Amino acid sequence: MAGLRTVGAIALTLAVLGPFGAGPNDMVNGAMSAMVATFSIKEKHRGEQAVTLALGLLVALVAMSLGALLSAYTIASDVCFIALIFAAVYCRRYGDRATALGLIGFQIYFLSLFGGAAASSLPELWATLAIAFTCSAAVRFVLVAESTERILKRLRKAFRARVAQLVSVQIALLDAGPDDVEKALDDVRLHTARLHESALMIQDRLDEKASAGASVSLLQRRVAEAEIAAERLGILILTARSVEQADTLALHLPHAPLPEPGDRLQERGDTVATLHRDLEGLGVLVAGPASGADGSGVAQLRNRLLGYRDEENLPEAPAVVQDVFRGIGEAARAALGLRLALDGPQDESDDSPETKRSREELDAEDISIAAEGEQDEPHPRGLDRPTTRAAVQVSVGSTLAIVGGELIAPQRWYWAVLTCWVVFLNTSSTGEILVKGYRRLLGTVLGVIAGVVLAGAVGSHTWTAFALVLLFVFAMYFTAPVSYVLMSFFVTAMLGMLYTVLNTYSSAVLVLRIEETALGAVCGMVAALVVLPVQTDRRTDELLAATLVRLGDVSGAAVEQLSGGIALGLLDRARELDTALDKLRASTKPLTHPITPWRARRQTARYIVALLETCAYHARSLAATAELLPYSRSVAADPRLKLAGHRIGHNIDVLVARVAADAEDGVAETGSSLAAMLEPEAPDSPRHDRVTGRVLRHLQRLDEGVIGLARPLGVRISTPGKKAARGAAAR
Repeated sequence: MAGLRTVGAIALTLAVLGPFGAGPNDMVNGAMSAMVATFSIKEKHRGEQAVTLALGLLVALVAMSLGALLSAYTIASDVCFIALIFAAVYCRRYGDRATALGLIGFQIYFLSLFGGAAASSLPELWATLAIAFTCSAAVRFVLVAESTERILKRLRKAFRARVAQLVSVQIALLDAGPDDVEKALDDVRLHTARLHESALMIQDRLDEKASAGASVSLLQRRVAEAEIAAERLGILILTARSVEQADTLALHLPHAPLPEPGDRLQERGDTVATLHRDLEGLGVLVAGPASGADGSGVAQLRNRLLGYRDEENLPEAPAVVQDVFRGIGEAARAALGLRLALDGPQDESDDSPETKRSREELDAEDISIAAEGEQDEPHPRGLDRPTTRAAVQVSVGSTLAIVGGELIAPQRWYWAVLTCWVVFLNTSSTGEILVKGYRRLLGTVLGVIAGVVLAGAVGSHTWTAFALVLLFVFAMYFTAPVSYVLMSFFVTAMLGMLYTVLNTYSSAVLVLRIEETALGAVCGMVAALVVLPVQTDRRTDELLAATLVRLGDVSGAAVEQLSGGIALGLLDRARELDTALDKLRASTKPLTHPITPWRARRQTARYIVALLETCAYHARSLAATAELLPYSRSVAADPRLKLAGHRIGHNIDVLVARVAADAEDGVAETGSSLAAMLEPEAPDSPRHDRVTGRVLRHLQRLDEGVIGLARPLGVRISTPGKKAARGAAAR
């Protein structure tokens, strides 16, 4: 949609300028101004977008005027450019509007340099800017109109489709032979990750207050429940076809050891056929119609699958196979909750007793949901603030790029500055900047080659060149989330077409583009390494510590509620854990990049992230189970769980101290299994039931994952006896 809006704004601008006899320079200025006016604005609500667009036009007029008036004064022009760069980066701390205005000011000043703006041509340039911004507004609000509600509607549809796709590949995992298990599991990992991305996208939109607080909290909970239930189903299927309990790490770490194949599904043709039927039915229930011609059939299907939540409806099979049916029942309940949250009340005339019970649980949860205020967290100050540090770094790098660019080519030095600016966007460590600079250079080289070929083919056909520009602009937006190399390729190819339109194209110009890009990347890297550097290790350590803290918050709050304590805002804590883990995953990309020379560190980084993803899955599952506690008749609080939660919390605290403060005196505790710790001491004491057993499995896996993190992080591990473990947990 961003690509369509930008292409539409450019096309409309060209269509307006063409009949007025605008020259190539005016058309290029108009096209690029329309592009800047469209992609700079990231606010979610139409009213805020309109205000920012109006203010952006004023900023653009000032920036273009400064560029034209200072064009004859080299030093003054360069100083003004550096000041704009600093301001554009620094003002990001003030939110989306300030970020957009800073970006517009920088880009329009750059456009004045690119197009050779002069004071005498200012009236025409002002008119071109006004037309470009007006066309951008027309496309944004009329031709390709968007609203947060429409975006959320598409995201919800996409999320349901992702759940259905995950169920489909889980069926393939159930059927896979010994030689095909690895490939089937890779597909499950891929679709699990895509489902998680969809959930985060919905969360991002909901954070923008798209609707009332209660509705936001409700939808967040239903999306989280559906994601957890679908992910859990994959683990249950893998366990059912194995000799022992499958390690959750297998879902998150490529090439992780697979459990030994078992025969618990062999010679059980009827059971496997039933599993097939019900998994396919679950996919229909998630993505199929809620009412209409097929509504009755869907209701009957829903009733059957929800019946697996009742022990009496489970087929005769080994316990681990019955767990798969239970997982299908829980996934069906999550699908029902998601359907109610997205589509509103449904026809209840065909409900079975099990379905009515699920609806009652969901209704009780809905009533209890209340929006909670966000807690303010301390923010860094001065040069410790990321925006301030980045502003200083990019200003120094841009100064170096101006000096070097003037030496290479006084007429094209601004390409070096643009590259230096770009490599600092959305980066937070030296490693990320190095990787981005390398990708920018690679994409530019490939784009130059394509530009040479296309420029020769297009020749003097101006409108053909503009048509290719539109194609490349769309491709630039479409490929940006997938590959920075591809995006840089299409940007450079587009510039080749613009040079063709301006009759300034030559192979030497595009080769110079490579030189300036390399210079800008090098200047950005030097600035990142020398000026207020944030080492990749330091950045990842900070994010790792933050993720561990969030993990401790979620698991501790879930255990507290499952032990009979008060509700502690599990939904918000789980969301914060997902966000922290997503940031950590992004920060480790320089360490896991194929060109990194430190192979051992790459494997360690992948292992740690995979372990954290596994721990986060079990923590979210605990939170989801705890959320059921006040409303479900099958989940009951168990005070003994505090013993298990204490050991996990202690070990997480030790890991945080090791990562955040480099404390070497902490010792992680292990020893008896958590289930053994909770065994009753007296023969007549109550034993944990099946639901508590499920909670214990999540706690056990979480405990194992935390201990697994201790080893690569250099934390000592203590193994006390059972009695000592009980005493430590009680303390």
